Amino acid sequence: MSLLFNSTYASALPDLVSAVAVTPFAEPKLLAYSADTAALLKIPAEFFQQPDAAYYLSGKKLFEGSKPIAQKYAGHQFGQYNPELGDGRGLLLGDVQGADGKSYDLHLKGAGRTPYSRFGDGRAVLRSSIREFLASEAMFHLGIPSSRALSLVGSNEPVQRETIEQGAMIIRVCPSHIRFGHFEHCFYTGDKTQLKRLVDFTLQQHFPECLNAAHPALAMLQQVVIRTAELISHWQAVGFNHGVMNTDNMSILGISFDYGPYAFLDDYQPGYICNHSDHSGRYAFDEQPGIGLWNLNALAHALSPLIEVEDLRAALGLYEPTLVRHYMALMGKKLGLTTQQPTDRALIGQWLALLQQQQQDYTLSFRRLADFSDDALGSSVRDHMLDVAAFDQWASLYRARLTKENSSAAERKSLMNSINPLYILRNYLAQQAITAAEQGDTTPLHDLMQVLQHPYHEKPGKDAFAAPPPAWGKAMTISCSS
Repeated sequence: MSLLFNSTYASALPDLVSAVAVTPFAEPKLLAYSADTAALLKIPAEFFQQPDAAYYLSGKKLFEGSKPIAQKYAGHQFGQYNPELGDGRGLLLGDVQGADGKSYDLHLKGAGRTPYSRFGDGRAVLRSSIREFLASEAMFHLGIPSSRALSLVGSNEPVQRETIEQGAMIIRVCPSHIRFGHFEHCFYTGDKTQLKRLVDFTLQQHFPECLNAAHPALAMLQQVVIRTAELISHWQAVGFNHGVMNTDNMSILGISFDYGPYAFLDDYQPGYICNHSDHSGRYAFDEQPGIGLWNLNALAHALSPLIEVEDLRAALGLYEPTLVRHYMALMGKKLGLTTQQPTDRALIGQWLALLQQQQQDYTLSFRRLADFSDDALGSSVRDHMLDVAAFDQWASLYRARLTKENSSAAERKSLMNSINPLYILRNYLAQQAITAAEQGDTTPLHDLMQVLQHPYHEKPGKDAFAAPPPAWGKAMTISCSS
């Protein structure tokens, strides 16, 4: 195979990395891989059938040119600055050129101890590895900027968490693993030269369009603000709760990564907290827009040696209007609206309040709304409402709003079904796949993966994946422990 690794980040910023050898599993086993991520990286399907494929995908054997390193960064965790962070259980294997001509980092998570592991063992467990593998691909196929997952490798190695679990590794793929916390590390150590070199590298590799600006670092920050605002508007529109929006989990590219205690909403609960370690609700679903701005403020503070304060404030001022504009556009499409009217914000707010009051499933309610009739009360969404009168009151406003659209009912349904998924990665579905995999059966994992790759299109025989969760599967809280 011609996969050739470079060490672009480590070569440019050697003082921000540590060379670390992978601590391999004795008997790694390939459990799953993403065929389209493999194609993106120009890895032929035949490679995954090789007897030693799991060796390469777990670091027991290294790809040509791979020089594993752990990155050093810092970050604010639950609002408190922590300088003792970095790749504590993952190693950057290097970067490769994809089929699209772009460069992609390959990061092996669960590869063993590093200088930044602190008191950890540097391992990941099968439970968390399956969750990240599924989430990466699910988010991508929903059209939300995300890291990808190339492979999932299991083992018989015991790993101690709350209980003894099975060790596993995934290879995460994205254009860059640079986080807000990288810049915070340089700022808080007082090394302005290092900070400038990191900014210059990030500009050259990931924001080349900013290099010709009057102030490239400011232009880059403006782009990060806009991308982050658009990302979080996607999260809010689809009903995704990240769960741990620490600054060290925030991508400089505005993509979703570091999937831990995440959740897609079941019943619409705007204050839902998916992370059982989040006792204050700092990272609750409805807090995400505000936390996004808080994190950007932390990044702007880290860049203050290079950018004037007034310019920082102006850049941060782009966040709220961008988020609101993007969110309203997405929510309008979710309601089948192709134009914008002054009353849309109230209409959307009343719809969400209705879902909350009547404890309705967020994803399925939007999907059912696609069958809404312009001139009759009967519809699948109405049939599921507990308070039909309250729905009818809102429906009269919605029906009046639809008269201002030029699209037909069929066109509206097509639009709505293209943005409102039928299949999402509900936590109980992930847990069922995890439980089976821990017992040696990966069939549920592969079945779920196939459905998540086509979230908007109904698949015959897959009704169970689109059903609301059972009582035990609703509002599950997830541990940070991986």
